[in-house]
Amino acid sequence: MTSTADEQTASPHDQLAHLRSTGPVHPVPIGPGMTGWLITGYADARRALTDPRLSKGALAGMSPFPVDVRAAMSEHMLNADPPDHTRLRRLVSAAFTARRIDGLRPRIQEITDDLLAALDGRDEADVIDDFAFPLPFQVICELVGVPDVDRDAFRGWSNTMVAGPAAAPEEMFAAVSQCADYLAELIARKRAEPDDALLSGLIEASDAGDRLTGDELSSLVFLLLLAGHETTVNLIGNAVYLLLQRPELAARLRADESAMPAAIEEFLRYESPVKSSTLRMAVEPVQVGDAVIPAGDIAIISLLSANRDAEAFTDADTFDPERADTSGHLAFGHGVHYCLGAPLARLEGQIAIGSLLRAFPGLRFAGDPAGLAWRPGLLMHGLVNLPVRLR
Repeated sequence: MTSTADEQTASPHDQLAHLRSTGPVHPVPIGPGMTGWLITGYADARRALTDPRLSKGALAGMSPFPVDVRAAMSEHMLNADPPDHTRLRRLVSAAFTARRIDGLRPRIQEITDDLLAALDGRDEADVIDDFAFPLPFQVICELVGVPDVDRDAFRGWSNTMVAGPAAAPEEMFAAVSQCADYLAELIARKRAEPDDALLSGLIEASDAGDRLTGDELSSLVFLLLLAGHETTVNLIGNAVYLLLQRPELAARLRADESAMPAAIEEFLRYESPVKSSTLRMAVEPVQVGDAVIPAGDIAIISLLSANRDAEAFTDADTFDPERADTSGHLAFGHGVHYCLGAPLARLEGQIAIGSLLRAFPGLRFAGDPAGLAWRPGLLMHGLVNLPVRLR
């Protein structure tokens, strides 16, 4: 894997293409005494995402979070196998059905319009900080029930936590501990004064006894807030980055809203917002291609690489929003851990990108795009910043 600072913030596609060309799985060091196996091919990645021998629950005791807050931040469905995963997912799935999410359309449009109005008098902006982040973050905070005054603090913790090994250990521990303390305080506040947001419903389920433990409650809220915006930030930012290089496509999408859903799927495939799925441990030897992942080793499934596999997608390195084979992409995963928030991310992306293009038809890079830095870390794939000229 990469080691220099420049390599860590460069686009990883060339490196992943090289790895795919030399085999479907590659050993990579991931920590003292631990070996990870990076799965890069589409077919192998798709199989691995549903292989019960690659367990999330087996990693429960290996959370990087401080011991005193580990249970309160890690006992969520992303770290669980069935049947616990099934039980936890069922508690929140009703809030993320396609019908329920479509009901959020007017509010998402309103938030989008407010953000764009705030940019109207400016000549330059940062698409990430000024638009791609605040939109989905405000949506998920309102859905869960996080007050306005608390959101800036959570944003700082979130940025540190998703950076993973790229963040200094003391910064990571501080962010996790402060976030855990905040969630405990928020849950206590909502328990005393419930409202109609999702968190109050989860507290009711927890207080009912056997449906949700206290640690599962705080962990689930943490997951919803973190995963509920990070993917969409990258979807919007990556899409705008691509469109600024393809003004003819931007013009087409500006003129024809009906073309946006197909374009969203190609944005997701071509510049996937997530680099790799969360880690899994082999509970028994698992063969991938000619290699065997030994029991106790870690599988890292590269969604970003799988979505550029030429054996799965025709001209995989060509961005084509009219391609016929986009629907099988793995940007949101596959199997029981398929992203619960996929309908919300798609809707936010459609509204955000279309509205931005119509509000600022002269949108263009504010500098050399070759100098843009990509987020470090194993998990998220998106730009750190995206400075643009609005007119």
